[in-house]
Amino acid sequence: MPLYSSETAALTQAGLNLIQQALSIYDRKLTLVIGNRQFQDMFDLPDHLAQPGAGFAETIRHLAERGDYGAVGDIESFVTSRVDQALAFEPHYVERTRANGRVISVEGHPLPQGGWVTVYTDITPIKRQEALLRARSEELSDKVLGYTEELASTNRALASANTALEETKRQLTEMESRTRLTAEMMPAHIARIDQDQRYTFSNRRLGKVIPGRPTDLLDLHASEALGDEAYGHIGPFFAKAFAGEPSVFEFTHETSGRRIRVALTPDVSEEDQEITGVYILSMDVTEEAQSRAALAQTRKRELAAQLTSGVAHDFSNLLTIIMGLQSRLASLAIGDEAQELVQATNAAVRRGGVLLDRIASISGRRDMHMEPVDITEMLRVLASLARPTLPDNVTLDIEIRDLDGPLVLDAGAVQDGLLNLIINATHAMDDAGGVITLIARPIRETWVEFRVTDTGPGFAPEALDHALDPFFTTKGGEGSGLGLSMVYDQTKMAGGQLKIFNGEGCGAVVSMRLPLRKPERPITPRLVLLIEDRDEIRESVREMLISMGHQVIEATSTEEARDLVALDGLGLILSDIMLKGSETGPELLRDLAAEGLNVPMLLMTSLPPDDPRRKMAGFAVLPKPFTAGELATFLSQEVPS
Repeated sequence: MPLYSSETAALTQAGLNLIQQALSIYDRKLTLVIGNRQFQDMFDLPDHLAQPGAGFAETIRHLAERGDYGAVGDIESFVTSRVDQALAFEPHYVERTRANGRVISVEGHPLPQGGWVTVYTDITPIKRQEALLRARSEELSDKVLGYTEELASTNRALASANTALEETKRQLTEMESRTRLTAEMMPAHIARIDQDQRYTFSNRRLGKVIPGRPTDLLDLHASEALGDEAYGHIGPFFAKAFAGEPSVFEFTHETSGRRIRVALTPDVSEEDQEITGVYILSMDVTEEAQSRAALAQTRKRELAAQLTSGVAHDFSNLLTIIMGLQSRLASLAIGDEAQELVQATNAAVRRGGVLLDRIASISGRRDMHMEPVDITEMLRVLASLARPTLPDNVTLDIEIRDLDGPLVLDAGAVQDGLLNLIINATHAMDDAGGVITLIARPIRETWVEFRVTDTGPGFAPEALDHALDPFFTTKGGEGSGLGLSMVYDQTKMAGGQLKIFNGEGCGAVVSMRLPLRKPERPITPRLVLLIEDRDEIRESVREMLISMGHQVIEATSTEEARDLVALDGLGLILSDIMLKGSETGPELLRDLAAEGLNVPMLLMTSLPPDDPRRKMAGFAVLPKPFTAGELATFLSQEVPS
């Protein structure tokens, strides 16, 4: 209930005092909220029972003790009975004669937020007119008089019912308006279809979830509203819902590149338990799916690292022993044929060492270096790296579509992945040569796609099934089988998707889709406390911050930093994890937070991702080395604007 000022309360009370009827409002706790002067005068109530806060039970007890309800027997039982009725309040209209002979009508209506309002009308003159009419009208039969009195009473009750109906209608209209407003504000499509799969209710959010779909869906069939692709995914679940089976599922809408989650709930009639329709809740969970994929890939990498680290260590030792034995064997007079075998063995051992390095690179964690990237410039550099490696009969064409502004990417990882795909395409075309085409384009403002196609023979059926598996190769002894799997791993780590297939009119197609993230607005300039014990690094980071418009104060240790945190206007702390002295950066930041310092606190480090000191830091960490763009992106993501 809103809080009113004393002036507003006084004006409300004055207005209620002007009406002829008595009026009282009690809340759900049976406490008087307001009563007008006529309420006190009609029942001759003492002041303390007519003031806000008076208890309903106390008022009933006062009236019963005074005989206002006639002979009620045990007063406490009577009061308890009236309180129970009030707690289960229902709309009513009654007429009763008071102890003083006056006849009143009592008309009560519940309130949506609990409690009720009651209007009391003195109808004594009306009752006296009815009695006088009965006494003096000899021509009217008793039956007609009875009908007249009954009709008058019914009309009064009907007027009360109409009032209650209008109030209920108003409340329902307000409730429907609030419900529709709430539905429109939800970041999801909320709807209902009937047994013919036609929409009987829908908010206007379907086009936000599935781009290009209509917003006004009433009376449309589900297939027409959703489109062929989405309906093909959802239709079978509609059948289950109409059979009484609720469901929650996800599917990828290829046309828009969106990941959609749908919940279907049968609408069951309370009367006959028949299913009359299906409620639909659908939402775009693309960003959530991207984050899930990145997290799942990180966990897979960690598991792979745990499984391979011990084996790789032992295998490395074995290779070292083998090379030592081969070296001793080569020093003996064993003949030319045996020497060739020694050399072949050493070559195999060296190849095993290269394989170990690749296993380490795919199973170990790597930091993502996210920063605003000019796609045109990134692909220009890629072309300069790739073209010298291509045979004379292979051409590389690069096409950029609708990507004018910068995007937030790990440029190094993307370039490495694309270079790997280009080299794979070159090998796939063998000596015949051909054209490799790289197209960069946005997909529905959700993804940025890098699509590599070639004019070779395409993927073999076995390659389509296993090309992304580690160690699968079609190059025989020349391939490690880690190229595509590493690209897949890097793409998943970034929350993206990697798909391979054979195109129409061309050979193999590899589609790398990454989340389309535009640079966030830089944080407002502020006073930054930079804590770094190495002079050259501190100077470099200071210049980066100043170029962004920030003011910088510096410290080389936690002791120096403590003397500076009390400066007025401090807006950000950026500290290295490892500092001179016994206290680390995270320990300092935790102490400052515990002391009540309320400014953003961030860390930077050159420690590897798996180092316990980094994993347990407790604050966002920027890995070194970093560029000014990476620092700006890190700050915009971690610091409230």
